[in-house]
Amino acid sequence: MTVKQIQIWDLPLRVFHWLLVFTVITAYITAEIGGEFTDWHGRIGALALGLLTFRIIWGFVGSTHARFTDFFPTPSRLAKYLKGGWQANGHNPLGALSVFALLGALATLIGTGLFANDDIAFQGPLYNLINKSSSDWMTGLHEIAFKVLLALIVLHLAAIAFYLAIKKINLVKPMVTGSKEAPKTAPIQTGGGGIFFFLITFAISVTIVWAVFSGVLVEYLEPAQSVPANISTSKW
Repeated sequence: MTVKQIQIWDLPLRVFHWLLVFTVITAYITAEIGGEFTDWHGRIGALALGLLTFRIIWGFVGSTHARFTDFFPTPSRLAKYLKGGWQANGHNPLGALSVFALLGALATLIGTGLFANDDIAFQGPLYNLINKSSSDWMTGLHEIAFKVLLALIVLHLAAIAFYLAIKKINLVKPMVTGSKEAPKTAPIQTGGGGIFFFLITFAISVTIVWAVFSGVLVEYLEPAQSVPANISTSKW
């Protein structure tokens, strides 16, 4: 069968993927070591928040195969895949389920981490928006979410190994080079992304991370201090 090289994963998506790999590994290491590395765990959390924000936005404005609509695992797509009739260049429906599961676990992990505490010296950047008991609950959920994420990563790696050993398909190489082999007759779908949308997405991601970790968001959202009854808050 005659094949051709097609562009499948854009550069921003590939950078996101490998930065996320780095983030998960370093988050795990710093969490296990603790102590003076706890602050670094928080900094890595900031990077994770930025990456997640970027991926969510890029899922709507990125190139064709980076968009969620391109690979969203609808019932019809899943049924077609299970019957062996699915053909496309991006994620297959089962792979898409894995992607959304990973993003969901990551979102839960990051979201709870923003409110968590370690009862010693660390408090998440949004800790002051909730009470201590709620923060403790978030901390417990944060630990569970991390275990779920690790389990999903193991399944993800197992799927990659299966495709390489059984189906002789290398799923890692396209995430490095951005291209893959496809049948000569395979349609090429490209569009979206581009430098303009990248800069906008990057700017929004950085702004959100800054607002959360600089304290600006807490200052804006934190409940106002109670005012004595005999003191009026009116300007008039």
